[in-house]
Amino acid sequence: MLRTMSAVSTPVQAVPPRHSAFVRTTHWITALCFFALLLSGVEILISHPRFYWGETGNSLSTPLFQIPIPSSRGTVPTGYGYTLPDQNGWSRYLHFQAAWAAVLTGVAYVLWGLWTGHFRSNLFPDPRERNWSALRDVLAKHLRLRRPTEEESQSYNALQRIAYLAVIFGLFPLVIWTGLALSPAFNAAFPVGVNALGGRQSARTLHFFVSVFLVLFLLVHLAMIVLAGFVSRMKAMITGAATVSRERI
Repeated sequence: MLRTMSAVSTPVQAVPPRHSAFVRTTHWITALCFFALLLSGVEILISHPRFYWGETGNSLSTPLFQIPIPSSRGTVPTGYGYTLPDQNGWSRYLHFQAAWAAVLTGVAYVLWGLWTGHFRSNLFPDPRERNWSALRDVLAKHLRLRRPTEEESQSYNALQRIAYLAVIFGLFPLVIWTGLALSPAFNAAFPVGVNALGGRQSARTLHFFVSVFLVLFLLVHLAMIVLAGFVSRMKAMITGAATVSRERI
């Protein structure tokens, strides 16, 4: 008696979500806010591409340094014989609105992460990686730009965890603090918060450098997504993990 063999599909096996719905939602809100902040921030920078240190600074002061670009204001000495179109009105409004949206989203994410143990489970370094030898091995592996295995891609490595924690609990609070220090209302209500940074112009200079570090982090973040698999990583952050169907003979 002959038996025919055919491929029999087992029930679809659900894979746990790579990112929770809350993480995905706050991620994309933050991404949109950051894009709006970056776009409006560049326009604000163009209006006065000179930086100072201390409490005061203006067109007649000697700058600490300046960005070699023309300004959108003719009263700012930049060495160029022309000015760029002034779009300072809408850019400041967009910057203010996007900043508050990012702050509220960030506060919600931090509170959720502390409440659910998200930081402890997914971002705090694994005890086995809390030494220089393990960190050095991870660094050497990823500097070779080797595509991670499927098992490795299911969790963050030590460098990723440290980078995300530094951004969430370091750069983000600092960029918010230095941004608030530029507000006259904040200065009047909490002058110690401005004085601790060295003055309003010092806060503006620090705000610029922290923003540059955030942009660098974004570029590295995008490069890692491309290296690990752009389509799969984008799908995981948009819809969560896909389902897998296995076949047996």
